[in-house]
Amino acid sequence: MLNLKRRDFVSLLAGAAISGPLTALAQTSPKTFHLGTLTPALPMDEKTPLGMILLKKLDENGYALGKNLSFEARGARGEMSKLGEIVREMKANQIDVIVAAGYPPTLACKVANVPTVVVFGGGDPVATHLIDTLKRPGGNITGISDNATTLSTKRLGLLKQAVPKLQKVAMLWNRGDPGMSMWYEASADAARSLGIKILELGVRKPDDFDGVFEAMDREPPDAIFVVTDGLTNLNRKRVFGYADAHHIPALYEYDYFVRDGGLMSYGPDLKESMERAADLVMRIFRGARPADLPFEEPTHYPLVVNLKTAKATGIELPPNFLALADEVIE
Repeated sequence: MLNLKRRDFVSLLAGAAISGPLTALAQTSPKTFHLGTLTPALPMDEKTPLGMILLKKLDENGYALGKNLSFEARGARGEMSKLGEIVREMKANQIDVIVAAGYPPTLACKVANVPTVVVFGGGDPVATHLIDTLKRPGGNITGISDNATTLSTKRLGLLKQAVPKLQKVAMLWNRGDPGMSMWYEASADAARSLGIKILELGVRKPDDFDGVFEAMDREPPDAIFVVTDGLTNLNRKRVFGYADAHHIPALYEYDYFVRDGGLMSYGPDLKESMERAADLVMRIFRGARPADLPFEEPTHYPLVVNLKTAKATGIELPPNFLALADEVIE
């Protein structure tokens, strides 16, 4: 009887030695969260500045690639008709949250009912019916949104300070993007309130930029303002080239345009926006519903000026305007 008990005891220990670690491993093994990014242009992956900011913020809070986080970055590369298919593929890959930039990607996420955090470029999400209200979005989308009226008025006011004799501004935007068309209207209203005439330059495809440049040849503007979306982003260097060759000051919405050779920008600090988007992603990972997460507004809007571009193109910016700049690239 004693030997039997000993055998049972030894068997019990052996079983514990085999099953114990497996049980402990199963109890401590973390869940893997699946994150995606979606843009209308090039993918926002781990090698891009914004992708790096997003992943760094998540890593600092315990969500690390290769451990408990997977990452899928997709971009439509200007082919907006493919967005629906891309989102359906991401949904099939069991993406938990998509961080989207721009109205068309966000709309595709809404249609597919995938939890989404829009980080910038979504326009007015209430006016475009992406959400119910900023405080209670009520669907599968939350994120960051600017106040179109306030921001447009500020941008046009800065443009007038940069070009004191400003009478006519050419506004370039994607006419095929409802979100950006509404953003254009807000900008146009701001210009009119300042007594500035508008040269309307809506585009729908890359070939339309030739017509835009021809229109400016016929009716030269005092300045250019570009509303950013996938189409204008992918063709930004064509705009840079035209503005430089004709010595026309141009204002852009985001600082990466200026770092890439544009003259000046005024818009949300994208590092801040991306970090706040990461916070919203983590809240969704932890069980929050986008429907219950209020939209947030950026708090920092830097004015960035590329003085190197100004000097190369012979554009003189007033000293009092340069004094307002948060960053001057020389």
